Amino acid sequence: MGSDLINKTKEMVEELSKYSESEQLFLLNQIRTILHDGSPMKNEPVDLVLWVKSEIVGKNDYNPNNVAPPEMKLLETSIVEDGYTQPVVSWEIDNIFEVVDGFHRTRVGKESKGILERTHGYLPIVKVNQERTGRGDRMASTIRHNRARGKHSISGMSEIVQELARRRWSDEKIGRELGMDADEVLRLKQVTGLADLYKERKFSEAWESKE
Repeated sequence: MGSDLINKTKEMVEELSKYSESEQLFLLNQIRTILHDGSPMKNEPVDLVLWVKSEIVGKNDYNPNNVAPPEMKLLETSIVEDGYTQPVVSWEIDNIFEVVDGFHRTRVGKESKGILERTHGYLPIVKVNQERTGRGDRMASTIRHNRARGKHSISGMSEIVQELARRRWSDEKIGRELGMDADEVLRLKQVTGLADLYKERKFSEAWESKE
């Protein structure tokens, strides 16, 4: 089934060898995008992994996830030994890929000499669903990616909740998008200094901010 198509693909791969490395990567990104557009899984970001220059991948200014130096070193060792097994999740805006998830993978890819040399200054990226255009949507996506496996500082999470509230997100929406119950949303609002808005509300248990 589809043997002619497979043979044409093999011929295309042979043709690619005539180009320089940077040209190959550019062409492969274009080819992958075309294939992705025709894929039955095109609504899944992981269906399209692209290699882009690390200098056009930039951090966001709201990620509250912290990784200690030993874990950063382990992450570098993992990428050195195993290669990139997870792409950086990004949001494309003004020809820059803003990191939604994978800030530390991005740091390692930019700062580790061995990895930089091996990947020739490129990073593997996927793009989150582009219809979620608001900053609040991107912030929520970052929290969802990080929350189950990372360690969020209370102050950082509080700032996220505060900004989403200022963007007129309801408590229900914040809780749904960030995976929090109503009590947790209110507690985080309290930490941010919005406590006056909720001073009449009673919480079920004591809660303290610990860094």
